[in-house]
Parts: sequence; C-alpha cells; structure tokens
Amino acid sequence: MAASLSATQPVRRALFVAVILAGSFLLFLVQPMVARMALPRLGGAPNVWNSAMLVYQALLLGGYAYAHWLGRFALRRQAAIHLGLLLLAALTLPIGLAELAPPAPGSEAFWVPWLFVLSIGPVFFLVSAQAPLMQRWFAAHGQAGEPWALYAASNLGSFAGLIAYPLLAEPLLPLRWQSLGWSLGYGLLVLLVAMAAAARWNAVPIGDAVTSAQSTEIPPLRRILTWLALAAVPSGLMLSTTTHLTTDLFAMPLLWVIPLGLYLFSFVFAFADRRGPARGISFVTPLLLLLAGGVAMASRGESGLMPVFASIALLFAICVALHSRLYELRPATGHLTLFYLVMSAGGALGGLFTALIAPLLFDWAWEHPLLVFAAAALLPLPRWYDWRRLTGLEPGMARLGLFVLLGLAALLAWQLSDNLWTADAGTLRMLLVGGIALIGMLLIPWRAAYLAVLALLMLAQGGLDTIQTSLDGLRSRSYFGIYTIREYPDQHLRMLAHGTTLHGVQSTLPALRKTPISYYGPGTGISIVLANAQKLYGTSARIGVVGLGTGTLACHAMPGEQWRFYEIDPAVLAFSQARDFTYLADCAPKAQVLIGDARLELAKARPASLDVLAIDAFSSDAIPLHLLTDEAFDVYLRALQADGLLVIHISNRFIELEPVLAAAAKRHGLFAEVRDDNPADRVLYTPSSWVVLARSPARLAAVKALAPDKLFKPLMPPAQQPWTDDHASILPYVRWHNLMGKP
Repeated sequence: MAASLSATQPVRRALFVAVILAGSFLLFLVQPMVARMALPRLGGAPNVWNSAMLVYQALLLGGYAYAHWLGRFALRRQAAIHLGLLLLAALTLPIGLAELAPPAPGSEAFWVPWLFVLSIGPVFFLVSAQAPLMQRWFAAHGQAGEPWALYAASNLGSFAGLIAYPLLAEPLLPLRWQSLGWSLGYGLLVLLVAMAAAARWNAVPIGDAVTSAQSTEIPPLRRILTWLALAAVPSGLMLSTTTHLTTDLFAMPLLWVIPLGLYLFSFVFAFADRRGPARGISFVTPLLLLLAGGVAMASRGESGLMPVFASIALLFAICVALHSRLYELRPATGHLTLFYLVMSAGGALGGLFTALIAPLLFDWAWEHPLLVFAAAALLPLPRWYDWRRLTGLEPGMARLGLFVLLGLAALLAWQLSDNLWTADAGTLRMLLVGGIALIGMLLIPWRAAYLAVLALLMLAQGGLDTIQTSLDGLRSRSYFGIYTIREYPDQHLRMLAHGTTLHGVQSTLPALRKTPISYYGPGTGISIVLANAQKLYGTSARIGVVGLGTGTLACHAMPGEQWRFYEIDPAVLAFSQARDFTYLADCAPKAQVLIGDARLELAKARPASLDVLAIDAFSSDAIPLHLLTDEAFDVYLRALQADGLLVIHISNRFIELEPVLAAAAKRHGLFAEVRDDNPADRVLYTPSSWVVLARSPARLAAVKALAPDKLFKPLMPPAQQPWTDDHASILPYVRWHNLMGKP
C-alpha cells in the first residue's frame, strides 16, 4: 500500500481552510442573491424561500454524492476532473435567471424549484462539493490529523456569506454587480482549488491512506439511518421555523435568513475540536425545548420580540445538540464522504418534507410542532438528577412517582389551557409553564414521559385551539400563505388573517354586511377616491385593484363602473366564492378577477385602460418588493390613463415606505401625498396609511378637495434612489423602534 504525503512536506492547513471558506462563502452568498433576482417573478411569500432552499439542498446532495464518487480515483485524477468541470461550469456565468414561462396557478411549488435549478444548477453543484472534497484532500497528508474541524470552518464561511448579503451586498450593489462580483469570487475559488491540488499532487486516495486503527468496513445500516434522521430534523426545523416566524409570530421577510444562519452556525460549535461549548448547549437544550417548544403549536400571533427570540434560540440549541450527536457518531476518516453524503441526504429529506410535502398535506404549519417533537425524540437527554437511584427507593416506587408526576403535569396543563386567554394571566402562565417544565426535567430518565410532558405543554398553550380551527375547516393553506378565518361573535365580526397580518374583516350583521371596514373605512385615502370615482371619471369609471383579500373594496363599486381585481393566490379568491366573505358577491358580482402575479397581468393590459389603480397586495406584513420598483411603476402608469390615480396601501409596522414612494414619484414626475387614518372606532376600523399619486397637481388637488379635513400631507423626503428590480434593499427603511417593541 502506498503511503500518504511525507511528513517533510508542509500540511498547508491554512490553504485548505481558505479553499473551504471561499467555497462556502460563495455558496451561501448566491442563495439570497438568486432569490432576490426572482422577486419580480415570484413575489415575497415565505414558501418561495423554502422552495429555493429545497433546490439548494438537492444540489448540495448532488455535490456531496459527486465528491463521494470522485474519491475512488487517484488524487491527480480527482483534481483534473474537478478543475475541468469547474472551468466548464464557468461558461454559465455571470449568474442570471433562466428564461422560463410563468407558472400556471397552483403549480408554483414545482415551477420555482425548476427555475432555480436551471439558473444556478451547474455552479452550485460543483461549489457545494468543496467542503467534503477538500477535507478528503487535506487528510491525505500523513501528518494532517482528522479533518472534521474543517467542516466547522466551512459553515463559518457559509454563515458569513449568508449574513453578508442583506448587510452589505444587497444595500450597496445592484444585482448586475453582485453577479459580476460572485463570478470574480468563483474565479478565485478555482485558483485556490488548483493550489490545493498542487499541494496534494503526490498523495494517494484517502481510502488507501487510513491508519490500521481505522475501520474500513461500511458503518452498519442503523448508524447510517441515525445520521440521516439527525441531519433531516434540524434541516426541516430550520425551514419550518422560517414559516412559523413569518406566519404566526413576526411577519417580516428580513427574518428569512436568520433561521438558515443559525442552522449553519450550529455546525461551528458541533464540529469544533473543543467540545465544551457544544456540550454546554446540549445540556440546557431539554429545558429550552420544554419552555420554547411548548408554544410550537400556537397559531395566534403574539406581539413583541420575545416569541421570536425564543423560537430562534430553540432552533439553534436543537441544531447544536443534534449536530453534536451526529459528530459523536462520525465514522473513521476513510468514510468521510459517505458520512457527508448521508448528512446531505438527510438535509434534503428535511427540506423536501417541509417545503414541498407539508404545504400539500397540511392546512397549517403542522410540520413545525412535528419536527420539534421529533427533535425531542432524538435529543441526547443528560440526566441532571436521576432520582430513581436514591438510596432505598424501590423500582415500584419510582414507577409510582412517574405516574404521579405525569398526573400533576396534566392537571397543571389543564389549568394553563383554561387561563391561557384570560386577561392579566401572564404571571400565572409563567408559573404554570415553569412547573410543568420542571416536572418534564424530573422525567428525563423516561424519554416517553418527557415527550408526554412536551405534548401537554404544546396542547395547553394554543394547540387545542389550533386543532379545533383545523377541524372546523376555518383554515386554508396555499403556496403563498396560511389563511385563517376567525370569528368574533361578541363583536359580530369575521376576520381573514395570515398569521399576524389582517387581510380583511366583514361584519356578520345584515345592516353592515356591505360596509367597507378595517383598512377601508370612510376616512381612508382609498375610500375617498373610490367613493368619488364617478365624480372624477364619470359613470363608467374603470377601477383596478391589486390584491383581493376579502374583497372589501368591492363594496365601493357603483352601477356602471368596471372593476378588475388582480390576485396571485387562488386560495384567497376561494374565500369569497365559498361565501365565507360576501363583499364580492354582494357588491360587485360582475367584477373580473384575474389570477396571477399582478405586475405580469397588468403588463398585458391595454394601455390607458384604467382610471384608478389601487395597490393593496400584502405578503405577510409587507408589500412584495417587486410591486414597488421603478419597473413596476412603469407598468402601472402604462395601464393608467393620463389623468388616472394610483393609490398605494403602505400600512406597515416594520418598514417605512414613504421615502421609497417619494423617490418613485420624483423619478416618474408624479405628485403624491399620504393620508394617515386613525379612526376613533377601533372595533370596525383599523389605522391605515394610503398614498395617492397623480401625474398632475390639479388631479391630486381635486382628490384632496373631496376630504375637507385636511389630513392629506406631503410624503417624507425621498430616498436617494428609487427601488429597481436590479437594486433595492429594505434595510435602510426598517422601523427599528417598532422592531424592538418600543412605542
């Protein structure tokens, strides 16, 4: 058997760390970059990001399989094949979106992954092979030592690339420069790979260089399946946490990268040579899982950052604990690429379940509590205090204690559920949750009992309500969101909510059934325009509305007017057609409803075919970015007649959109003012902000004259540059005081 590289030759650890860091940085910089490129076609739904992640995981699996296959050859041949393919893939640069016909309604779950595969498949596939392949080459040196810590470096590079995008690349560079910069980085990576190949040119394959102490037998199937499960659960949980955060806790797209960043960062701890931090986090994870995982089944949005912090802390702790267990079960170095291949397969399975299967199977984000529960089943459970071993305690007494503690936990959970929604129950809730969690920790010696306590906490803290809502058929899930009908009999209201975001309200009282309420009351900018559309444009006024919601705006329609709604999600239209909400049927039964992306559909409309265009499209808590870019305004103004009005709804808790619209108005020579409505009746009406834009000051003045209360006011100073499809960032416009929960 040939020997590996001589100890007289340098190990070149720094070089291999540089290759791995560069590859991982590029890999996770391209993920949000391509997702950002796709916004004009796909909008801003969380599932777009999840679909992108599914593609990335599938390509990562392919890259790891390629690295595993490559390991059968001599290292020189490995280098020649890999460098040749890297150069061939460079022909697909610079990165851009593939030309693909728009998806048919309902086919987005399959169309989006295909778009990403065609756009970045070759380069992503090859760059994804860097981490296992470079570790294999590194270990070919006789004095290199074990390569596992290099995987921690890989994920540190991945984390850096992911965070660099929203903080640096997106705010500072247009997409064309981002793509060019990535291409230059790819060229640097190819050079580094060539240098690494030169450093190991005389090495033999790692499978021939393992020491006699390392087993060359394939690990048993049970261990391989354990690797698969330990990789799948954190991967799926990362994506389900994204959906959970942006749907039921804190609807803000900026949070999409945080779960992925924490998932990647967990490997830095889990695969580090120094085991102290990973073991410390794993030690406290069972308690954190009870405290934070106990709300995983809650579907009523909570305000403030505490639920967000709890959710992401839970994700990070679970990822560290499960990935640490994965590290402890790692094989001999000779099976390095097999280990990473199985890990990647597990990651892809978790992504497949969360991003593709769950939205088709479930009416709510049920995958999130299921994955939290699966994590508890796999978690290493350190025995903080095994009271079963107390001197003189017989096994029968220990079992009796088990049942007594479970009964007490059930009693406390019943009390918790009974007082969950009562006023001023905060202190009681904390005491009850703390008591149940303490019982759960005492029951750690019995994993089944620990899981039972976790289930009790989930059911007591909103789980029963979530289950009942599903059983009552009040919820619908589509590719673009999760929608829930909520009834408030005491206020005679029916509401459509997307997590924490209100999409419309209708009164159940016959006298008020046709009255526009919530964001569309009589004091709002949109109501002033639509109620007077015939005064402004005659009896055959042509009205376009982007975003159907519950169809509230339809009840501003007057006989003779022509109305057209643009709605991307067929599930939203179904709520009106199923008569859960009757605005559309009662007030504008002849209105046309076009299903598809509004910007693409408006681009097909005849020029000057609308007198008024209202933009009322929200994905979670934000208007999709591609509906506010310079190119979007070109589409709107083309569809509007010369004296038409553009009215945009910008009510938002976390993003200040006035400077963005002011910049767009300046760019297109428009005159614009905003109207903030703060109604006294907060039962029927909701505070809102609407911006009215016109090509002439006279038309804007005519609108203002219809509201003598003088609540219209100029917009904030414009941003330096309007948003474009090529360059836009929400970071400068985040309302940090609201984000931090300050008044």
